[in-house]
Formats: sequence, structure tokens, C-alpha cells
Amino acid sequence: MLDKDLLGLLGGNRKYIAYSVLAMIVGLLANLGITACICYAVRLAADGAGAAEYIAPAAIASVCIALRFCITKLTNEFKNTLGAHVKKDLRARAYDKMLRLGVRSSEKATMAGMTQVGVEGIEQLDLYYSTYLPQFFYSMIAPFILFAICVPLDWRTAVMLIVCVPLIPVSIVAVSKYAKKIFAKYWGKYTSMGDIFLDSVQGLKELKIFKADASKHAQINESAEEFRKITMKVLVMQLASTTIMDLVAYGGAGAGIALAVYGVTQGGDPFSALFLVLVAVEFFLPLRSLGSAFHVAMNGASAGRKILEILEAKEPQWGDGEVSDPSIELLGVTFSYDGKRDVLEDVTMSFPRTGFTAIVGESGCGKSTVVNLIGGAYRAREGGVEVGGMPIEKASRASWYSKLAIVSYNTYIFNESVRSNFRLAKPDVTDEEIYDALEKVDLARFVREEGGPDKIVAEDGGNISGGQKQRLALAVNLVADKDVYVFDEATSNIDADSEAVIMDNVEKLSKSKNVIVISHRLANVVRADKIYFMAEGKVKECGSHAELMALGGDYASLYNTQKALEEGYLGEGEGNEKE
Repeated sequence: MLDKDLLGLLGGNRKYIAYSVLAMIVGLLANLGITACICYAVRLAADGAGAAEYIAPAAIASVCIALRFCITKLTNEFKNTLGAHVKKDLRARAYDKMLRLGVRSSEKATMAGMTQVGVEGIEQLDLYYSTYLPQFFYSMIAPFILFAICVPLDWRTAVMLIVCVPLIPVSIVAVSKYAKKIFAKYWGKYTSMGDIFLDSVQGLKELKIFKADASKHAQINESAEEFRKITMKVLVMQLASTTIMDLVAYGGAGAGIALAVYGVTQGGDPFSALFLVLVAVEFFLPLRSLGSAFHVAMNGASAGRKILEILEAKEPQWGDGEVSDPSIELLGVTFSYDGKRDVLEDVTMSFPRTGFTAIVGESGCGKSTVVNLIGGAYRAREGGVEVGGMPIEKASRASWYSKLAIVSYNTYIFNESVRSNFRLAKPDVTDEEIYDALEKVDLARFVREEGGPDKIVAEDGGNISGGQKQRLALAVNLVADKDVYVFDEATSNIDADSEAVIMDNVEKLSKSKNVIVISHRLANVVRADKIYFMAEGKVKECGSHAELMALGGDYASLYNTQKALEEGYLGEGEGNEKE
């Protein structure tokens, strides 16, 4: 079973397969030399030869034994080198692919699935390359070498042995189709179980709050049971096919031995027959080992196809153009995630090089999709996105990203020191610059009291409040000093003080930067130079806050509704305080 797509992943490492096969062939010849010396020594003993006559076969046998020892070590070294290079190269390629996918994650690569395939999957594929492939090519060559050596001794026995040899690959082929389906399901169940477990761990707090942990527990148990069943099917298939191959191998060797012994009874050379008896099993051992490695190969090949799915995932197209102007335009953009339902329809927007532009609308109207298009995660189905007057697909991603900062409600904070998080944005950042940025977001005092820039932030900001996390993310982006700042619901689910700090910085940034704010709360965008109100994937209204309020359309209606709700909430709070 050879997969040309998986072979293509080897690249320059293919030479180690050739080296391994060549070493295995030399090892086979050394084994035959040892066997021939034993048979010759038996002949000498039968003829009553003197002690001196045993020196030559003993010396040759010793050389062959030493050669066999060295070749075995060399073969293992070639295989280990092949495996190490393959694992290193594949992990580097998979990681590089994820980087090239950029801010977009592949729908074929969930977090758990990518982790499992990138770790255990590549280990299994390593066995496919370092164990199965060398054994495959060696198994195709070894029986013919043995046949060529045995034919002069007894052509009938040699023919019998070579004829029985193909029965092993026939048995392998017989189970290969079934095995492919089993192993495909095996990896599917494995990654699915990992996805459910990781999802449950990440959402453990919510499961406890809603008392849904028992149902999730049952779901995990169900997934684990499905994985157990498919694992048992794999084991049953392996044991059954191994039994079949043993019957063929030892049955064929037995038939050859019987024919060799029969030849002696018909006047054949007994010492030639002894040689044939000793090497008969050698005809079958290479393919028998191949059959054992076949199951490892199938598992590795299934993992390899998962890796290929990641490596072949469609990447956003980028060019090599340098972006000099940070202005952005969406020109009649129509976009669909699944190719069926349009999320955006004929959307045209303009974001000047400086100023405060807002995109608002109810949930599901397409606001965040606009951010994905601006960030280069996706490409428009119709129309286009231009950055600095250049189609985004012709721009260099490095050039565009050097000008772009996206601060969202889920901006990730790394489990490192405050200083290390700032160094991601600016490697040579000084403590003075860090504190200057922290002052702007009203976090300087907090960081000083908590140990300064060496304070370790827990994973995803677990040891600071949601508002502090958002302000820290903003401070890191301020240090980066980008030309375009996109705030995608950056004030969602945080306290009023943190919201006010972020919006004050937004307004200040807009004096010299291209600032785009995505928000469901219209009070945050009152000061915007231009507001795009979206509904059902279209731009319904456009203008300043005053212009849209004067228009008296959907924006004005939503603004008044939100304002009434907020004032009513505040009024209730004041009434409770008076009581």
C-alpha cells in the first residue's frame, strides 16, 4: 500500500528509505553467508575433515556475523534518522501552514484535532515512513534474491517457495479496504472524543452553573465508548490478519521444506537441501514483517490524510505589494461562509486614513464578518476590499499586518509577564513605554502594586478582571503604534469605567489613526465621524449620529430603545439606593 500524496510529504528524506533498503539487503546476504558456512561445516563433519579445514568457514561466518551486527545498527540508524527528519519537517510544515492561514482557522482543524494529529498523528506517520516503507521495498526485492540463489540448488523447491510468497500480499490486499474504513473511523472517533473533552474542560464553569455537567459527562462517556468499540475492531482485524499471514508464511515454508526433503529421497544433495530448509522461512519473513507493519501503516496513513487536509486547506491569497496608505474600502462586497447563504450583500464602506468610523447593528447583521474581510481572513465572493487603493489580495500580508491592530472582546493575553506580552507587539519596548501605555488605560497603578512589568498574567488573563484584561490588550496594541485600529466589540461584557477608558482612547487615536469600532451599544459611537448601520447583511443607513437621528430610521429607533432601557436601569438603581 503506497500513497503517492504521503510519499510527496517526504521530500529529500526519501534517500534514507533507499539507504535502509540497501542495508537490509546486505544484511540478508550476510545471513545467507552464515547459513552457507553452517551447511558447509556440516558437510565437512560428514566427510570427517580435519580441524584445519573448519578455519575458512568459521572465519567467513565470523565476518558475516560482524557484518550483520553492523548492518543492523546502520539500518536502525537510517530509520531513526528518517523518522526524526520526517517528524521535524511535518510539524514545521503544519505549524507554518497554520501561520499562513493567518487569523483564519481551518474548519478541518479544530484545536483538539490539530493537537492530536500534530503530536500522536505525526508519531504514527513516522512509523509509516521509517518502518513500513523500507520494509515494503525490501519485501519486494528479498524473495527474488533468495530465488536466484536457491534455483541452482533445487529449482522445484525454489519455484514452490516463490509461488507461495504472493499469498501474503494477497491476504493483505483482502483486508486493506476494510482496514482503510476502520482506521478512518478510528481517527475520526479519536479526534471527536478529544474535541468533546477539551470543549467540556473549557466550558466547565458554565456546565456547573447550569448544572449540565452530568449530561456532558454522559456525552463524554458515549464518545469514549464509541472510541473503545472502534479500537476493539482495529485489534480484532489486526489479530485476524496476523493469523492468516502466519498460516500462509509457515504453511508455504513447510511446503518448501517438504519438497526439499523429498528431493533428497530422490537422490538430491542433502547439504543443498539443508541450506534450502534453513532459508525457506526467509522467503516469507520479509512479507510477514510487512504484514505486521501494514496495520501501523494504515494507522499512520489515516493520520497522514488528516495532516494533508490541514496542509491543503485553502489559504487567503496575498501578494507582494507594499501598503503605504492605511485607508480601507469595501466595494460592493458579497460574502458567504458556506457558499449557500450570503452573510454580506453588496456592502460598500469607506474608512479614511484618519478618523472614527463605526459599524453598528443587531447581532448577526454581518459586523464581525466585515472585520474578518479587513483582517484578510476571508476573501469576498463578489466585489473586493482595497487597502491604500490596492486590492487586499495583491498586498503583502506582512506589510498590511504591520499597519493593522485588532482589539476584540476575546483578544488573547498570554500566560507570561506583563512585559513579555508587550514585547509581542514591540520586541524592544522599554519599561517607560510600558508604563506610558498603561497610564493611558488607567492600569499603571495596578501593575505597580502587583509587582511591576514582571507580574505574571495567568492564562488568558485569568488572574485579572475582564475590564483589566481588555485595557491591558488595548495598552499592548497602543505600544505597537499601528496605523489602523479595529475595535471589535472591545467593550463587551466589561465595567462602565473600563468602557469609558477604552472609548476615550478610541477618540484620541482617531485624531491620527484610522479607527474602526464595531459595537452593539450605540452610545459608544455617538462621537463617530461616520456610522454604518447594518441589517441582514446590508448597509441600511449611513451618516453621523446627528444625521441618522434626524433621519428617524432604524438606527434612531434602536438608539432610543437602548437609551430608554439604560436610563430605566439606572433609575431603578437610584431608587434602590434611596430606599
